[in-house]
Amino acid sequence: MVTELRTDLASQRRERMRNLIRQAGIVRVEDLRRDLKVSVATVRRDLEAMEDEGRVRRVHGGAISMESRLEESGFDTKTGLASKEKRLIAAESVKLISSGDSIFLDGGSTVMELASLLADRSDLTVVTNSLRAATELSNSRLRIILTGGELRFLSQTMVGPLTRAVLDKVRVDKAFMGTMGFSIKDGLTTTDPNEAFTKDLVQKQARQVILLADSRKWGKVSFSRVSGFDNVDVLITDKKFPAKDARALRKQDVKVRLV
Repeated sequence: MVTELRTDLASQRRERMRNLIRQAGIVRVEDLRRDLKVSVATVRRDLEAMEDEGRVRRVHGGAISMESRLEESGFDTKTGLASKEKRLIAAESVKLISSGDSIFLDGGSTVMELASLLADRSDLTVVTNSLRAATELSNSRLRIILTGGELRFLSQTMVGPLTRAVLDKVRVDKAFMGTMGFSIKDGLTTTDPNEAFTKDLVQKQARQVILLADSRKWGKVSFSRVSGFDNVDVLITDKKFPAKDARALRKQDVKVRLV
């Protein structure tokens, strides 16, 4: 049990390290030691393991990211990451949905957890561009509206300018959105411009935008920008989210819920 716990902690630390290096491009060992609050030996050991995986290339005194901001795992792979945190975030999200609401469900794996909690309801209108969410709810008594558009295989969503035909004609009470990465400086980002287009359009059609994102994604910057935090009303994330960054977002009028 102790060994499993240590393995989990090492995995989480390396994921944070990976995101720091990926965002900056090149990082010094000393900066990683300070940011992660671990020893130099631990940093070097983690960098060696990440180099073996092809994530980074070690250089004198630091490391260089070998990953592209265009990189993205398939939907099923993403579903298995931070699964406990995603379930907690989804459970908190349900509390924001009132009877009679019209809601938008985005294509993220955390939003899929939310969709699974709505299958027994019959008092909502659900607009979605997610094939997985639509399938999950297909036997429910909910009113389901699909956006149409071009199918993006990796995220299993309909994206791009063709989604405008439906989205321009609807206004939803609440939009539940996922993201590939998010940071104070760069806002919400994803790997695909067509997906960014549809996400941005949805935010403009919603009375309230609720971002569902576990803390692994904080500080990660992908290729295509969706929006800044001026479009986000609520962030629901896990308790590993940095306290100082939560305070900074609250100063921007984002309601931050930690679960």
